[in-house]
Formats: sequence, structure tokens, C-alpha cells
Amino acid sequence: MTDYGHDVRLGIFPSPDARDPHRAVELAVVADASGIDLVSVQDHPYNKDHLDTWTLLTWMAARTTSVRLSPNVANLPLRPPVVLARSVATLDLLSGGRAELGLGTGGFWDAIAAAGGPRRTPGEAVDALVEAIDVLRQVWGSSPDPSRAGSVRVEGEHYRVKGLRAGPAPAHDPQIWIGAYKPRMLRVTGRLADGWLPSMGYLSPDKLPDANAIIDGAAVKAGRRPEDVLRLYNVHAGRGGLTGSPADWAEQLAGLTLEHGMSTFILATDDPDAVRRFGLEVGPALRELVEQERSRAAELTSEQVTLAEVPSEDEMASEQVTPEQVTADQVRDGGGGAAAYSGRGGQQATEGEFTEQQLAAPRHLVEVHDHLRAELAQLRQVVEQVREGHLSVGQARSVINTMSMRQNNWTLGAFCESYCRIVTGHHTLEDRSVFPHLRRAEPEVGPVLDRLQEEHEVIHELLDAVDRALVGLVSVEGYGAEGRDALEDLSGSIEELADNLLAHLSYEEEALFGPLARHGFY
Repeated sequence: MTDYGHDVRLGIFPSPDARDPHRAVELAVVADASGIDLVSVQDHPYNKDHLDTWTLLTWMAARTTSVRLSPNVANLPLRPPVVLARSVATLDLLSGGRAELGLGTGGFWDAIAAAGGPRRTPGEAVDALVEAIDVLRQVWGSSPDPSRAGSVRVEGEHYRVKGLRAGPAPAHDPQIWIGAYKPRMLRVTGRLADGWLPSMGYLSPDKLPDANAIIDGAAVKAGRRPEDVLRLYNVHAGRGGLTGSPADWAEQLAGLTLEHGMSTFILATDDPDAVRRFGLEVGPALRELVEQERSRAAELTSEQVTLAEVPSEDEMASEQVTPEQVTADQVRDGGGGAAAYSGRGGQQATEGEFTEQQLAAPRHLVEVHDHLRAELAQLRQVVEQVREGHLSVGQARSVINTMSMRQNNWTLGAFCESYCRIVTGHHTLEDRSVFPHLRRAEPEVGPVLDRLQEEHEVIHELLDAVDRALVGLVSVEGYGAEGRDALEDLSGSIEELADNLLAHLSYEEEALFGPLARHGFY
């Protein structure tokens, strides 16, 4: 379950029907008066039955006062990025900062080629989109590279812009929302985009978790937060879509927000009454449901769950055992050992031997480990509260789904899956970068690094076991015998993980203190 905490917004997706050119504009006016946040229009310039998207959006902007306006999504092969950037900026300036950009690679290649556009392979289409995003942001003057201020320079395979002056600057920073479905495009979305804009007809709700996971991973790898990517969703009524009354719609959409993180819902409709119901009935009920659930989850976290204290250094030291008692197959809580390698010749290193700058690396390692310890302690405390009757299994689900690591780093289908990815990511970074660096800089540390890598494998297996046990717990309805058995399975898996992980973290901090102080991470 995933909730990125974004504000709930509603949009519409009217047809740009050339046979009734004023209808889409009138629907935008109805949306503006009904509390709708966004009006978006599909963009198929080769379709003889469609109005031109940008001209239509401009008419809509002139007739409305508050709705945002966006193509859904702009056909990049037939919209050169420099011209597209200036179209967006112009609409944004004329509308008072209400223009956004839904962007796609193009898909109907025969029609695109018939209209004079390029025919691209899937890989070429993604490459072109990445280059186009760079062009767009440089033209708007929002490129992260200060050296490019005032000029546009992109020397790509598909777009080459050199010597062009940037501008006009839009009234605000238009967001770029990518219509993405395949893994590579999802990774581009996580790395570069402001939002993700799939359609329910092409990507059903049950496929959202896997796609979100890819976006989240790419965002984190790029130094961003998963919540930096807005999640929009084109929805429809009827078969495979929303069903029932406005109250039913509100419940269905609230589930998509709280379970899958989708927060802006764009309804495909040409019915003005449906637009009114969506804005005036579904919207308020949806926002109330989401706010109630978020408030309840926050209250459970703050009032019913007390974080177990992370052991102090003295407490951890008092629990340590000798290296001979610690192996990769059976690591006792608090492991490590005073004789662990931490300096040249096996001598234990101390803080007094190093400058403050040198101490930054080992201290940062401890900070990362402390975060892992704190989240593990919280998970243990939640299970204990359920066992003691202070929390139900259902309440435990809500608490687990609002834990800070899950909200701020990896927002995947289960807390332990996210925790597993955090630990695995930390270990992967060590295995692929930090450890090879230390081996080169100080060969004597090799045996310690070998042991740590062996322990990584053991811990990853234990994380998988915890994840399976948690999935078993959250799949149980109620708290009968089946729920108690699932809770015991989870508790046992967590305790085995805790025994091994806490010992591993303690040993690593002590054993690598000296090498990290001398050589740093890279």
C-alpha cells in the first residue's frame, strides 16, 4: 500500500471533436464552475476529426479562470520541442500560470509518418523524449545547469539546438507529466518527470504497484524522493472503470489514493452532468475520505505506537561477543567484537587518531545504520502491540503503511519490501563501490570485507522471509486463529532478522572504523 501524501485533485478529459467544436470549451467552463482542477485534451494532430490541441486549450483558457490546462499527452514527434516549449510558455503567460505539459513519445507511427513526422523505434522514441525534456526546460530557463542560463544547447541524436536564446519564461514552472507504461519509460519518469500520467484503460489498478516501484527506485537513484513525482490517472466510468453512485466513485478513488498513491484523477467524459457530479459530489466525498484515513493513520502512529529506544553505544558494547562466536551463518545480537579489524596490523582504532574531516565517513555509516535500527525497532514494537491487544491487525497494517522509511524512501506494496530494498540498496552500494575501494586502498581489510559480504547474503535471505511473513499477516481478515498464526510467523522472522542484522551493523561499524576514517567511502 502506498500514499505519497499528495493533494487530491480532479480533472476531465473531453473529446476535441471537430464536428462540435464548442462542446469541449463549454465542458471546460462547466468544470471551472464545478471545482474541477484540471482540463486536459488528447493530442493527435494527424486525426482529421480532432481540433488542434493547442488552439483548443487557448480558447479554454480564455473562457475559464481557475482550471489548469494540459495536453493529455502532447504528441512529441509532431511537436518540435522548441515550438512546444514556447507554446506552453505562451499559454502559461496568457492564463496566469495555469499551463502544464503532459508528454508522450508518440505511438501511432504510420499516422505520424503520414503527417510528415519521424518513424522511431521504441528505443529511439524514449531517447528523443529525454532529449526533448532537456530542450523544454532550457527554453523555459529552468535547466538545473546554471552555465546554460540564457541559451539553449542540446546536441542529441534526435534534437540539436545550438545558439538559441531561451525564452519566453513561463509564468510558473510548468510540470512535465509523462505518459509511461514500459519499464524504461517508467525509469525516465522517476528520474526526470514531475508527474506520471497513465490511463486506466491501458494500465489497470492491479498493475500500479509494480509501475510505482520502478518509478520510485529510479527517483531515489537519481537523488530524488518518490513523492517528487505526482501520480495522475486517466479514469473512465463503466466496464473496467468506476461504477455505482458518486459515493461509490469516491470510495473507489480513495482506495487508489491510499493504496496506490494516485492523487489526480482525470475523467474521460463529454457529459456536462457527469462533470458537475464529479466536481460537486465525488470530489468533496473523496477528499473527506482520504483526509479521514490520513488523519487516522497519523493518530495511530503518534499516539498508539511508541518507538522502542535504539540501544546506546554502552548498551551495545555490553552485549557484544567475541568474533569467534559470530559467523555469517549465526550472528548473535550485538555481535562484532573488540578484536575485529579496524586498523593497520589489526589494532583497534579510536576517534582521537583522526581529524574531524576523517571521522565524517565512519560517523555517516553509523547514522545510516541507526536509521535501519530505529525502523526495525518500530516494526518489532508494532508486532508486540498487536500481541498485547493494544493494536488490531488492521491497525497494525495502517501503522506499518505510515512508517517514515516507507513514506520517504521506498513506497512499495509492503513495509518489509521497502525495508528490504533500503537494506539491500545500502549493502549493494557497499558491495559494488565502498568495499572494492577499501580493498584497493588497504588490502589487509580483505578478510573483514569477505565476511561482511557473506553476512549480506544471510541478511537478504532473512529479509525475504520477513517480507513473506508480513504479506501473510496483511492478507488475513480479522484476528482469529489464522491471524494469530500469521502474527507468530512474522514475529519469529523479525526476531531472527534482528539478531543477525543488529550484530552485523555493530561489527561493521567497529571493523571498518579505521579504514573508513583513513580512506573514506570513495
